[in-house]
Amino acid sequence: MQLAPAKIARAAGSGASVPVECCQVCGHAPLAKVLSLGYMPPVNQMVAVGAVPRQQPWFPTDLLYCAKCELVQLGLAVDPVIIFPPEYPYTSGTTKLLRDNFAELYSEASAMLELKPQDLVIDIGSNDGTLLSNFKSHRILGIEPTEVGKIANSCGIPTLMRYFTPAVAAEVKREHGEARVVTAANCFAHIEDVHSVVEAILDLLGPDGVFISESHYLIGLLERLQYDTIYHEHLRYYSLTSLANLLKMHGLEVFHARSIPTHGGSIRVYAGRQGTRPVNGSVAKMLAAEPRGETMLARLKAFRNDVMLSKLRLLAMIRDLKEKGARICGISAPSRASTLVNYLGLDEAIVDYVCEIAGSLKVGKCMPGTGIPVVEESRLFSDQPECAIIFSWHIADELAPKLRQKGYRGKLITPLPVPREL
Repeated sequence: MQLAPAKIARAAGSGASVPVECCQVCGHAPLAKVLSLGYMPPVNQMVAVGAVPRQQPWFPTDLLYCAKCELVQLGLAVDPVIIFPPEYPYTSGTTKLLRDNFAELYSEASAMLELKPQDLVIDIGSNDGTLLSNFKSHRILGIEPTEVGKIANSCGIPTLMRYFTPAVAAEVKREHGEARVVTAANCFAHIEDVHSVVEAILDLLGPDGVFISESHYLIGLLERLQYDTIYHEHLRYYSLTSLANLLKMHGLEVFHARSIPTHGGSIRVYAGRQGTRPVNGSVAKMLAAEPRGETMLARLKAFRNDVMLSKLRLLAMIRDLKEKGARICGISAPSRASTLVNYLGLDEAIVDYVCEIAGSLKVGKCMPGTGIPVVEESRLFSDQPECAIIFSWHIADELAPKLRQKGYRGKLITPLPVPREL
């Protein structure tokens, strides 16, 4: 099969960063630069509180648009070893919205695909096993390169702690057989050589196998001004148009697609081998609603201006609070908070600390690129700072009532899409 040549090539672990000079999917060049957030630190490298300051890497964060296949993508690919260190601090099971989403995914997929107990379900980038925990009545296997995979194994979810590659896919197929379902939730846009990844997934799938992906949805990102989801972990920002183009290059056909609420707005896509399943109306409806060509380029330019204005408005709100002597803290430290904090230029003189739930792997460390400490949530209720910025603003409706119930009395602010007090 003739594919676009690989444009990101490096030895894993080399520490090199590779500029994206042509489209990661179709090879088209030149790409249009539509946004720059400046230089950013890796969102998953967090220094321990009190550690002697040391040099840390910072990388440019530019957003590029391919006019040929409609893919929006990051302008630099940073070595995965830097982006996903062994001590990767994120665990999906700590977020109720994600737990509920994966339970709903299981209900939807098991009914739609008529899954049987002997069917093999493989999750790429399986993290702590939260997704696969719903499929325990089937044969399951997780593939996860970081130390978080140990959590899944300890919970009885078999997890291979490796990076997903064609060689790993071949090994899994030899040992476990063909998969009925392969899932990739919030990681399919992260892996560099996307063509080899899709080919490896195809190799794993049986003749009637289905690939289910969940990724940040470009249209939702634009509509809700989610510039904070732009960081080096996310190499590609899929519309259904660009994702369908990619899968079609490998003989895969999207037969079901829908928006889901995770991560502030994502897209769940089902794909099987061309012609093996009827395509339902959800696909055509979503494709028809997406801007393309000059309309998409104009939308991206408007997004750039809106991002700039949002930054200025939030900084003005923070300035007014600090001029009145207010203490400000942050609520939760997701990866997206790193982008927001560093794009705004916040530091420990502005934000005293960021709260995380007890047990979070981020407690005791500093926000990337800053000296702002991450502390247990209990400090919020004992200190009662005058203001708290909800960095996980996409789940503010879930968090705010809990914070009030636990006794927090100060202002609660959501930074995006429009800075406002709840």
